[in-house]
Amino acid sequence: MPDTPNIQQLLGLQHIEWVGDATTGHLRLLDQTRLPNEQVFLECRDVQSVWDAIKRLSVRGAPAIGIAAAFGCVVGVRGTTSEADTRAALKRAADHLATSRPTAVNLFWALDRMQQVKPCTPEALLTEAKAIHAEDEAMCLQIGEHTLPLIEQAMSGADSPGASQQPGRAGLLTHCNAGALATGGIGTATAGMYLAHQRALPITVYADETRPLLQGARLTAYELQSAGVDVTLICDDMAAHVMRQGKVQLVITGADRIAANGDAANKIGTYNLAVLAHHHAIPFYVAAPSSTFDMAIPDGSHIPIEERAASEITEGFGQRTAPNNVKTYSPAFDVTPNDLITAIVTERGVISPVDTDHVAQVLGYV
Repeated sequence: MPDTPNIQQLLGLQHIEWVGDATTGHLRLLDQTRLPNEQVFLECRDVQSVWDAIKRLSVRGAPAIGIAAAFGCVVGVRGTTSEADTRAALKRAADHLATSRPTAVNLFWALDRMQQVKPCTPEALLTEAKAIHAEDEAMCLQIGEHTLPLIEQAMSGADSPGASQQPGRAGLLTHCNAGALATGGIGTATAGMYLAHQRALPITVYADETRPLLQGARLTAYELQSAGVDVTLICDDMAAHVMRQGKVQLVITGADRIAANGDAANKIGTYNLAVLAHHHAIPFYVAAPSSTFDMAIPDGSHIPIEERAASEITEGFGQRTAPNNVKTYSPAFDVTPNDLITAIVTERGVISPVDTDHVAQVLGYV
């Protein structure tokens, strides 16, 4: 069996890493807004540069945002000379980073965890940030291992009447990027795909382009193709047609925040896929680590939905495609209700059926 794939093996680079020691080092990030055409790295040496990277989506994906924020806290305490000074600087850094993006709960989870570190020293904070990064890598692998049986089950569905895949080849549909670039490991939604590919299981991944910022086209298609996975890019509005043709046996997406009852917020357009999958009797799965659950909110109606700038719709990537001064509405996320989710795959196991009791049971809250 080959070694477990990691981001370096998949893409030949590390997209998020700490360079140097706790007192003089800095955070190095791959600028994902420049992919797939360029590989440009950002050297974040202060809190504002980390905030900017999160806000403008240079680093994105709920787990990766949490990791970047943790390292941002370390950047924020550089130069402090006492534990009291470090604690004060940490709070300032965390408070500012918390304003970068409102929906991804991993951001707030990581910032809270960093503020619990004792003793509060730059060295201890760096150790904690590295632990958050390493734990996410391990969780991705565990999510992949829990996803593999679902993919194998989907492969049997590829032989059913009406399926247009090659016999035994499973078609998997995903949306946005819940891959290696969005995490500290091999992704959440993509983790099972990478492990299936590693084991030579016959799969084809259909990647939605993901309007308006094209994370599926620019990032998911890029990383899957780089890793040798059979990937086909489709426009968002092609999903229903592809499902009806029998090309899709399983839909799997990531999540940015999941409520206690299993309602899941993810990139805008995910709810559409859940409705379509339900209509076509296709299993719809969400893959996310336990840190993405917000057990303080009972359901998805309490999840704050970030709204993005109008320019992302009217002149994406610098080219105007809409009339001047046209009104826009640009929510970055939507919420898929739990009754449309077949199961949620976490590092702790598979939650099915998806409801408050089973979420609490699998996550260990009962």
